[in-house]
Amino acid sequence: MRILVIAVGRLKQGAERELAETYRKRAEAIGRTLGLREIEIVEIRESRAQDAERRRTEESNAIAHVIPERAMLVVLDERGENLDSAALAGLLREWRAEDRPAVCFVIGAADGLADNLRRDANRKLAFGAATWPHQLARVMLLEQLYRAGTILAGHPYHRG
Repeated sequence: MRILVIAVGRLKQGAERELAETYRKRAEAIGRTLGLREIEIVEIRESRAQDAERRRTEESNAIAHVIPERAMLVVLDERGENLDSAALAGLLREWRAEDRPAVCFVIGAADGLADNLRRDANRKLAFGAATWPHQLARVMLLEQLYRAGTILAGHPYHRG
């Protein structure tokens, strides 16, 4: 099963990009032992439309075009469900057992995602009630994917 992190915007060179890449590599390495093929980052260009609704629509349409058929769609949304790390690991285990070709985690830009993409999501995931910059949300997501992998592998990284 592939894992795609689809994010609107690019991470520029710097600490966030380095940390995101560190967790991506760790998650991918432990994932290979669990039957998870790769963790791919897909960066979607931010819309330059003047209107926020049009920006959301253009960005969400671009996202929809890269989601593989039969993939589980998980959007990061402040109104989403707060899962602990073990619950996220359990979902990955479940989706792998269902023989899903991919799981797509979507991180929108500052204006968020279009309503139709949010409605189509299989899950909505939040990292607490706070609003996080999309750069940090990407790092936190990749860390949680790594942590979920360690939980599934019985690795001591997660001590919860």
